[in-house]
Amino acid sequence: MQVRETSAEGLKHEFTVVVAAAEIEKQIQDRLAEIGRSVRLPGFRPGKAPLALLKKRYGPSVMGEVVERAVNDSSSAAIKEHKLRPALQPKIEIVSFNEGKDLEYKLAVEVLPDIGPVSLDGIALERWKADVPDSEIDQALERIAKQQRKTAPVERAADKGDFVRIDFKGAIAGVAFPGGSADNYLLELGSGGFIPGFEDQLVGSKAGDARTVAVTFPADYGNAELAGKAAEFAVTVKEVRQAEAQPIDESLAAAVGMENLAELRQAVRERIEREYSGITRQRLKRELLDQLAARFSFAVPAGMLDLEFQHLWREVEAERQRAKEGGAPDPEASKNDVELKAEFQALSERRVRLGLLLNEIGRTNSLTVTAEELNRAVIERARSFPGQEREVLDFYRNNPQALDSLRAPIYEDKVVDFILGKVNVTERAVPPAELTAAGTQED
Repeated sequence: MQVRETSAEGLKHEFTVVVAAAEIEKQIQDRLAEIGRSVRLPGFRPGKAPLALLKKRYGPSVMGEVVERAVNDSSSAAIKEHKLRPALQPKIEIVSFNEGKDLEYKLAVEVLPDIGPVSLDGIALERWKADVPDSEIDQALERIAKQQRKTAPVERAADKGDFVRIDFKGAIAGVAFPGGSADNYLLELGSGGFIPGFEDQLVGSKAGDARTVAVTFPADYGNAELAGKAAEFAVTVKEVRQAEAQPIDESLAAAVGMENLAELRQAVRERIEREYSGITRQRLKRELLDQLAARFSFAVPAGMLDLEFQHLWREVEAERQRAKEGGAPDPEASKNDVELKAEFQALSERRVRLGLLLNEIGRTNSLTVTAEELNRAVIERARSFPGQEREVLDFYRNNPQALDSLRAPIYEDKVVDFILGKVNVTERAVPPAELTAAGTQED
């Protein structure tokens, strides 16, 4: 094998590789001999078929197999010989090959940048902390109590806060439209769950009433086919039900499967604490990544940058399509595509650079994702699909790429935790409102 580097520009390397015809022929002969030891041909015992006959019958397929293996083996050897770390799958272009001739091809490979020693000295971060106020627990309990309310039928006119069980059929200009009808629908008056004005027109109705409810769909309604249009609904009120208050006491705890109210309050507190902890973690990680992005600058592989940009741009186009189908305005209408693409190019470069930096820190410090950690992630994922756990587990077992999609965030979190253990992190108490506001910011 002959390897000649023809270009080395930045992170891109190109080589011309030549595999001698004699080596190709030897591999073909070896493969045909291997086939001959097991194949059965008419008139010949296994292992006794002439090589010429084997070559006539299997030559083309063996040739393709051998050339593919020769390219894979020689390209791997060339990369190893030059001590390169490919960023993406190398590109191969066959220059020439015929039976009895040398195999010549071009090998183009883009390598990972040499980041060098990564110093974390001088990085200072602030971890926010907020205590859960009793008032927030009280509000959460009130919401739970509202969800647990029971209703009872009443023989009177419906008022706001009551529930009515209705059948309804909607039409625009006398023509029914998809999704505009339902039977036995339980509607809370005053909840704002229906088109503005719909619920108000049922206040004062009684069981057995038939009403015509006239409304106009909002101009920004999710379905563009209905947005801004006037509609009429033929409504039959079948029942009026009054909500019975659910007291925040031991009966509420029992309704949600808790031993007592104290246990329910503690469970609510722990849930909110986990939410606070998640926001704190998200904010701290964002601050760390901002400092790393500002501190480290190096060239990133163009191929990786292009893949990340294409991924982000597909998300933009998908969001636009969803908005269009739902009759909503274009979420990026304030920017033209040139401006938007420049913005996402910058974001792509930041993401790729930070990914490479975190990977380098993890590599040089021997951080890995264990099989146990990956199994826990798979099981957790499966639990999020009740009734389909077995299918989810099989999916990840049979799809290495899907498994890698779980491994990547685990690895990133391990690297982030490693860095946080090395840098100066101070803690500051903040009001809950300030913490939750930070949780709404985008990365």
